[in-house]
Amino acid sequence: MSEKFYVTTPIYYVNDVPHLGTAYTTIAADAFARQRGLRGRMTRFLTGTDEHGLKIDRSATERGMTPKAFVDEVSAKFREAWPKLHCEPDDFIRTTDARHIAAVQRLWTRCVDAGDIYKGDHEGWYCVACEQFYLEKDLVDAKVCPTHKREVEWMKEPTYFFRLSKYQDRLLALYAARPEFVLPEGRRNEVLSFVREGLRDLSVSRTSFAWGVPVPGDPAHVMYVWFDALTNYLSAVEGTENEGFWPPDLQLVGKDILRFHTIYWPAFLMSAGFADEQLPRSVFAHGFLTINGQKMGKSLRNTVEPLRLAERFGADEVRYFLLREIALGQDGDFSHRKLIARTRSELAATVGNLLHRAMPFATKYLDERVPAVDEAHVGERERALRAKCETLAADAGRAWDSFEPHRALECAIQVAIETNGYFDARAPWTIAKDPARLSELGTVIYHVFESLRICSVLLWPALPTKCDALRAQLGLSPLQPAVDQDQWPGAWGQLLAGTAVSPGAPLFRNITREDEQELLKEFVVESVETVAVSKTEAPTEASPQPVTEGLANIAFADFEKVDLRLGQVRSAEKIPKKDKLLKLTVDLGEESGPRTIIAGIAMAYAPEQLVGKQLVVVANLAPRDFGKGLISHGMLLACGPSESLSMVTLEKPMPVGTRVK
Repeated sequence: MSEKFYVTTPIYYVNDVPHLGTAYTTIAADAFARQRGLRGRMTRFLTGTDEHGLKIDRSATERGMTPKAFVDEVSAKFREAWPKLHCEPDDFIRTTDARHIAAVQRLWTRCVDAGDIYKGDHEGWYCVACEQFYLEKDLVDAKVCPTHKREVEWMKEPTYFFRLSKYQDRLLALYAARPEFVLPEGRRNEVLSFVREGLRDLSVSRTSFAWGVPVPGDPAHVMYVWFDALTNYLSAVEGTENEGFWPPDLQLVGKDILRFHTIYWPAFLMSAGFADEQLPRSVFAHGFLTINGQKMGKSLRNTVEPLRLAERFGADEVRYFLLREIALGQDGDFSHRKLIARTRSELAATVGNLLHRAMPFATKYLDERVPAVDEAHVGERERALRAKCETLAADAGRAWDSFEPHRALECAIQVAIETNGYFDARAPWTIAKDPARLSELGTVIYHVFESLRICSVLLWPALPTKCDALRAQLGLSPLQPAVDQDQWPGAWGQLLAGTAVSPGAPLFRNITREDEQELLKEFVVESVETVAVSKTEAPTEASPQPVTEGLANIAFADFEKVDLRLGQVRSAEKIPKKDKLLKLTVDLGEESGPRTIIAGIAMAYAPEQLVGKQLVVVANLAPRDFGKGLISHGMLLACGPSESLSMVTLEKPMPVGTRVK
C-alpha cells in the first residue's frame, strides 16, 4: 500500500479576511504536500473555514446580515485566495457543511457513550475573541484577555462538560511516548507544563446563542466552537474514499491555538475510542509574524494583503520569501525590502542569471540541445560539483523531513551558488573560442544544466510556477507528483543529452533601484523602514552613505591614491551577536595570502551567497578594529540601503588582484 501524507491547516475563522498570517500557514502546508508528493507519497492537503460561535453571530448582526449569509460571503474569499498564491488544497471544508455537522454530532455521541459528557452549570470570565473561559489568575489586570488584550465578559449559563481531567495522565503518557506529537520542542514543554498543573473539566456547550451545531437530543444547546471546529480534520475524511488518510501526519497551527490542538483535540479523540496510534502524528506550532518590525494588526494589513503582494511581487516570490526567511516554529518578520533583496540576490542573480549565462552557449555552439558529457574532460571540478549537488539534495530532503523548509531552500540555493562558482572557474567563454574544445564546452554546459535541473526540483515546493518555467527552458516537462515515484534528485546525471532546449524570458523580474523605490512607496514602506534605519544605523564601511550635493571636487591625483582591487571571496561566516556583520576571507592574489574583511552586509547577503564571488575591494584602507579581535583589512564597495545592498562587481571574471581603474 502506498505511503500516505495528510497535512492540514487550521480552519480560518471568518470574522476576518485572508491575511499574511493565514497565507503563511497555507503556503507552508502546500509546500509540504508538494515535497512529499515528489517523494512518491499519496498526499492530501486540507484547509477550510471555521464558521460558528458567538463572535460570528455578533459580527453578522453588526453587518445587518444573517450568520449564514455572512459566513458564505467571507468563506468564499478564503476559497478564492489560495489558488492565487499557487496553493492547491485537495479539500476545502466548512463547519457549516452538512458532512461536517453530521461528523461532529457522531463524535459528541461517542463521547457521551464513553461517559465523558455530563450536564451542569458554568460561570466565569469569557473572551469572545478566543471563544474560551479564563480563570481570573490568567487574566491581565483582572479583566483583560492575555491573548487579544480586550476585556472579557462574565458569563453564566447551563452547559455540558467534557471530562478533560480524566485524560491528564494519558495525555502525559502520549507526550512521553511520542515527543513528535507536539513540535517544536519549546512548544511541547509549554504544553507539558500546562497539563502537569492539572486539567479541569471543559465546558463544551452554550445556550447564550444559537449559531452553532445543535447538541444531539438537546437543541437548546449548541456545541462549544472548539469541539465543533477541531473535528473538521476528521469530518473531511471519515466515511469517505479518503478515510485511509487518517490520522493526519502534520497539523500546522499558530502558537496561539496550540493548547486546543494538543490537549482538547487528542482528549476528544481518546474519549471517542481512538487508540494512541490513531491520533495525529505531529502538531506543529509556528510563530507570529511582525511587519517591518511592527506587530501585525488590522491597521497594517493593507500593506501586506497577500494577494496584493502576489500581484506586485509575484506569487512564487512571496511563497519563497516566507518559507526561506522564517524558520518554521519561530516568530518572523515580513519586510518588503527583504522580499526584494532575496528576490534580487537569490532568485534573479543566483538562479535566474545562471540559466541566462549558460543558455547562450547551447544555442550558439551546441545545436540548442543538452550536450553530452565527454568523460575525458571530467576533472576534479566536475567531480566536486557532482558530489556537492548530491550532498545538498540529500540535506534538503532531510530538512523537509524535519520541518525546516528554510534550511531546505538554503540547500537549494547553495546548489546554484556552487554551480556559479564552477561556471566562473571553468570560464566557458574562453573554451568556446577554440572549435577544437567543443566537447569540453559541452561537458561544462551539461554540468550547469544538470545542476539547474536539480535546483528545479529542490525549489519546486516553494516556487512551482517558476521552476516549471526553468524546466521548460531545459526541455523538461513540468513536475507532476506521482504515487510511488520518488522524483527527488538523489543521483547526478538524470538530464538526457540531446534534449532540445528552449530559451525563454528571464525567470525572475529584474527589480531595479527605481522599481524598488516605487514599490516601497506603493506599499507605504518608506515611512516605516527608512526612518528606522536612519535612527539606528551608523555608517559602516560596507554601506557607504549616498553622495550629497556640496562635496568638494577632488583632483585625479587624489583618486589615484585609492587602490581598488578585484578580490574573490574564499569563505564567509556570520559573527555571533553581530547581526549586521559578516567575516570574509578575500583573496587579492597577494603573497601574504587572503585578507580578513569585516563587512556590514549580513542583512542583504547570506554567507553562502558570497563564496566564490569576485568583488571590488579598497585595498589600501587603514585597518579598522571592530573590537573583540575583529580587524578588517579592506573595504568592499556596495550601494543601496542595508537590507538590499548590491555589491559592486565586474560583468565578466578577471584574475584576482586586478587593479580597478
